[in-house]
Amino acid sequence: MTLEMSEIRQLALLMREAGLKRLEYTSGAERLLLEREGGVKTAAEEAALSSAPAETERADEKLYTVTSPMVGVFYAAPGPNEPPFVTIGDKVAPGDTLCIIEAMKMMNEIVSEKSGTVVEICVGNGQIVEYGHPLFRLRLEQTGG
Repeated sequence: MTLEMSEIRQLALLMREAGLKRLEYTSGAERLLLEREGGVKTAAEEAALSSAPAETERADEKLYTVTSPMVGVFYAAPGPNEPPFVTIGDKVAPGDTLCIIEAMKMMNEIVSEKSGTVVEICVGNGQIVEYGHPLFRLRLEQTGG
């Protein structure tokens, strides 16, 4: 499969719109690597840096940010006509599915590592996310000790 120049332009535009600095596409023996240069950080990079879990927990001990473990497309529900895995106000426990990130045509379930209540959903359905991009904010449950 050979990519046409118009397809490469579309990928570059998608990259810019999503704030990605690097995009790698492989099909069989062909490989395309697009990289953007520049000293300005993307919004996703700024968000990832400013919302690292340790920093968030220091600012508010009961607030925890779930971040994306990979670059991909965020899906709030298991299918197009199905309800979302979680909504604001839902209580979650470790192991509960929060969303799906599609990466390289594979659907990856993102599960909660903590118990708490969903207080913010940081991305919209179908939005491209980068590694470290905030997905959810949880208000952690009170513990006895």
